[in-house]
Amino acid sequence: MSHGYALAFDLGTTTLAARLVDGQGTCVAQAGRYNPQIPFGADVIRRMENAVAGQGEVLQQLLQQALVELAGELVTQAGLTLGDVGSVVAAGNPAISLLLQGADVQSLLRPPYRPTVKEGLVLAVPGLPVPLYLMPLVSGFVGGDLVSVLYGVEAPIAGSLFIDVGTNGEMALFDGQSWWVTSVAAGPAFEGGQVACGMPAVAGAVRRVHLEQDQLRLEVIGDLPPRGLCGSGLVTAIAAAREGGLLDDAGTLVDPDEVTTNLVRYLMEEKGQRSLCLYRDARVRLCLSQEEIRQFQLAKGAVYAGAQCLLERAELPPDALQQVVLTGALGFSLPAEALKSVALLPEYMIKKVIFMRDGVLAGLTRFLLQPDAAAEVGRLVGAMRSYPLSGTPRFERAFVRALNFNV
Repeated sequence: MSHGYALAFDLGTTTLAARLVDGQGTCVAQAGRYNPQIPFGADVIRRMENAVAGQGEVLQQLLQQALVELAGELVTQAGLTLGDVGSVVAAGNPAISLLLQGADVQSLLRPPYRPTVKEGLVLAVPGLPVPLYLMPLVSGFVGGDLVSVLYGVEAPIAGSLFIDVGTNGEMALFDGQSWWVTSVAAGPAFEGGQVACGMPAVAGAVRRVHLEQDQLRLEVIGDLPPRGLCGSGLVTAIAAAREGGLLDDAGTLVDPDEVTTNLVRYLMEEKGQRSLCLYRDARVRLCLSQEEIRQFQLAKGAVYAGAQCLLERAELPPDALQQVVLTGALGFSLPAEALKSVALLPEYMIKKVIFMRDGVLAGLTRFLLQPDAAAEVGRLVGAMRSYPLSGTPRFERAFVRALNFNV
């Protein structure tokens, strides 16, 4: 690290996260916000199509400006100026990385889905004090964000599965010698996208919901009045609804006439659609519609099926799996009962789950501290074996099975 402070950016499809660290790697400020490219598409496919149609420069500028604004927010929090920052590093999935560069994305829209630029590179962003280093890509569907997560783990254990839960759910399985890597299109539900009351894991977000007798209790970041649900809040809200008999195995909110407890008050009809209303006051309504619950099912089904198929492809038997490391949009550790209730993963995996907070940012922080980090990252990428899942019969069958909550 050249100066005393450095910036790290996790460039998610739905949310951006940023961290300011000192010369020892200690976080002195952290912030997040929604990716400003969302109006051009909730998913990267739509954004890339817009880029090809002539909106590439706009998409690039929106993302670059967001990085500059986040950088300003962080140095202000820490009582510093941008002039105190001497290093910047960023990582994102293939589409977001190419859009940041203003590079051609057409090759990611058709087979064989190979990015025009894979190598790590130094990129000047107007408004940032120094050029940023953008982490390398593995393939057209596995990006620098997963590379960063894995680089943050200095001594991986054979039989470890890493899952970066987010809009572009990326996964890596270490067999002791090499990494099997893949990704699934989970959609933005885990990051608060396509959920009216969704929000990033910041102050005011509900981080957990649990059932207590005939009440749904909310835990809010910062002990503030609730303003929305982050990823972990969404998972536990659905798990609590399942436990309370408000949501059946197929993911359907039940008929209020079938509920014999006072929990029935959490079921509402809005615009002809049943919904689960967790909280409301004069300004805020935290409700999950039936359609939003369906969006969550699509997201969790993709993660479940992807993890299952990756282990099968690597020919790793369930008993050889040592740990399942979850990081990304969930934000906080969750009880195994909640993960099991929503069937986020096969049950034998849930028993081995551990949580890694801010895995991408942790890996980027390590990158900033290591003098030969770029070379080490290059060797790591060289040990990765890509396994495309999207559209394969094996994944499609597993995905359909994984949509229910009683897989």
